Amino acid sequence: MAAAGPTVPPPILRDPVPGVGRFALHVVYDLALWLAVLVASPWWIARTLVDPVFRTMVSQRLGFGLPAAPPERRGKRVVVHGVSVGEVKAASSIVARLAEERPDLEVVISTTTATGAEVARRTYPHLTVVRFPFDFAFIVRRFLRRVAPAAVVLIELEVWPNFLRAANRSGVPIAVANGRITERSFPRYLRFRKLMPQFQRISLFCVQDEVYAARFEELSNDRDRILVTGNVKADSLPSGRLAIDPELARHLGGADGQPVLVAGSTHDPEERLVVEAWRAKAPDARLVLVPRHPERVPAICRELAELGAPAQRLTVLRAGAETPDPRRPVIVDTIGELEQVYALADLVFVGGSLIPHGGHNMLEPAAQERPVLYGPHVGNFLHEAALLEGAGAALRLADPADLAEALADLFADEAARDRMARAGLEAVRGVQGATARTVRALQDRCLPGTGA
Repeated sequence: MAAAGPTVPPPILRDPVPGVGRFALHVVYDLALWLAVLVASPWWIARTLVDPVFRTMVSQRLGFGLPAAPPERRGKRVVVHGVSVGEVKAASSIVARLAEERPDLEVVISTTTATGAEVARRTYPHLTVVRFPFDFAFIVRRFLRRVAPAAVVLIELEVWPNFLRAANRSGVPIAVANGRITERSFPRYLRFRKLMPQFQRISLFCVQDEVYAARFEELSNDRDRILVTGNVKADSLPSGRLAIDPELARHLGGADGQPVLVAGSTHDPEERLVVEAWRAKAPDARLVLVPRHPERVPAICRELAELGAPAQRLTVLRAGAETPDPRRPVIVDTIGELEQVYALADLVFVGGSLIPHGGHNMLEPAAQERPVLYGPHVGNFLHEAALLEGAGAALRLADPADLAEALADLFADEAARDRMARAGLEAVRGVQGATARTVRALQDRCLPGTGA
């Protein structure tokens, strides 16, 4: 891993880009936000009235019900922010390490999405969980006053102009942990960097590799604030096979000797594509589908019924309304159980990859010693895919027809599955250790009561 630069710059505790011109840009930005709200207000109002989950999200991101820091905790809190489920789970090793090394600090988990909030409350039941504020200046200022953080840690990246500016002006250093900028996003950041220079407002970038470091350097023009610390997601993963949950095994597992295929984090129309490949080439396997967005499950059930492959639902099986049928697809229509479901698998397909979505984290099943398949669209996880493919732990498929052939070949070759599984576990173990480097950098450069 790369070492720090020749100097260690201090945390940014005041506005690094003051002036009339920057003030005018923020005024224009605020006006654009208000205009967007005005144009979209009929849709927002209608959805808020009919969707209680959406209504709760809006209320919380407006700052209603935001718990204030008690007097003894003001300036002793660290906000760790993850946009959604993946980032919230990736933060777990950092949160655990901070609790171990800095028990004097209170970690507050921030997230944006409803699924992220639900997973955060399950993952961190002992911590305060809040919603990241909408980026209106007055809402952001209220958030910082109420939560009163000593520092904010953004998992991967989240650059909202008013939030970063208000944090600078409030003397709250911002750090990026597990930082990355995808190849698709990088040109957009370059295009707008002169209009709203946000990267100069961040005190520390702990990034996954040198490719990302080069991108952050071009945007921030400050290599001294960038450290290559590795991918903390590898540290947040189990190291080896998890113990199988008996209740999940009863509902989702196969019959005696029946192999299990888990398709995780799928998107429309991947459920249909997986079912078609399964029926064509691996009909003897137990098929478990875990959609990325459970709210899609009713539509998925209708589609599969039309295909002649009616599915069961985990919540229905748990309620005792049906008996598990290993010959039928079963859909996990809950949140936060994918890791335990992977423990049941003999083979895993990671979704978001047969369509141009960018894929999902294929290290999760590999860390559990499971052979992994995914489609060609893995732009959001190129480095993880390269790691597993280089180790012989995963196969990148060209299309749904390729998926069908891979299912047939691997279910017929248990030795090949075992080789892939062992290689995946070793590959993940080989890249662990990023959490210790990241927390050390936070201690040195951003957190109170250190040499920062």
